[in-house]
Amino acid sequence: MSVIPMKALLESGVHFGHRTHKWDPGMKPYIFTERNGIHIIDLQKTVKALDQAYNIVRDSVAEGGTLLFVGTKRQAQETIQAEATRCGMPYVTMRWLGGMLTNWRTIRQRINELERLERMRDKGEFERLTKKEGLILTRKIERLETLLGGIRSMVRTPDMLFVVDVHREETAIHEANLLNIPVIALVDTNCDPSNIDYVVPSNDDAIRAIKLLVGKIADACLEGKGMRKEEEIEVVAEKAVAMVEEPELSDEELLGEATLAKLTGRTVLIKAEDEEVIFEDIELEGFEEIAETEEIEGDVEGAESEEWVEEAELEELDTEGEE
Repeated sequence: MSVIPMKALLESGVHFGHRTHKWDPGMKPYIFTERNGIHIIDLQKTVKALDQAYNIVRDSVAEGGTLLFVGTKRQAQETIQAEATRCGMPYVTMRWLGGMLTNWRTIRQRINELERLERMRDKGEFERLTKKEGLILTRKIERLETLLGGIRSMVRTPDMLFVVDVHREETAIHEANLLNIPVIALVDTNCDPSNIDYVVPSNDDAIRAIKLLVGKIADACLEGKGMRKEEEIEVVAEKAVAMVEEPELSDEELLGEATLAKLTGRTVLIKAEDEEVIFEDIELEGFEEIAETEEIEGDVEGAESEEWVEEAELEELDTEGEE
């Protein structure tokens, strides 16, 4: 089953192309016919291309990838921002800054500068400055937020690029090609599809068509994130099962030879009420020495007591003799 039925594509006007005298010869395989001086796009190829793009985006996001939405034309700005925000992906709806991908380190520094100025503003440090200085920094924050607000959560270059209107976003596509980043694009009949990795032939001017297709790509991102969470839950469950099923190790496996040598001769006696003492087959050299010393000490104490009694009796006899 296709991701979007052909009836929905027809109702949204996805099949309408540009006038015949504005067409690009590279789009000839995707044109179905001509009517009233306007090219009609072959929707069967659109459905197949959209299914392929949907699966690629879903799998890429499931593996932890990032998709950058790019659409700076007026008809696509609001839709791109809303759908990218819904699926939690970065987006560019204002002017594409040259080097946004090829010079990403510098762009990231400007994003860090934006965050630093916002922290200063939130802490109230602007109030310590003069009115003019505070106004200059406030305008700088607004400008950076306008240009870089959509990509401030992006910590590295994206794994894929989704573009609306290939002709307008030529710079973005060129940078992606230099970095070997796959590009998915809505390509109209007046655009060159040679630099696009995954061509989705479609009308890129109608607001309804853009909203339908961009929304479906956003759904692919959400599905990929759902698959990612399911895999994380499965990994955690497998680790928990492995910990439960881990066999108990003996002392010989856990302790070293030196530690076992020190413990030689020690044993633990377990005696319950009204039960006999159970001895295990353990060396009792230490206990024999302890028992022998206890017996000797007992004998010595007994001998000392007997000698004391004899001395007392002799003293009594001596006193009687003297009397």
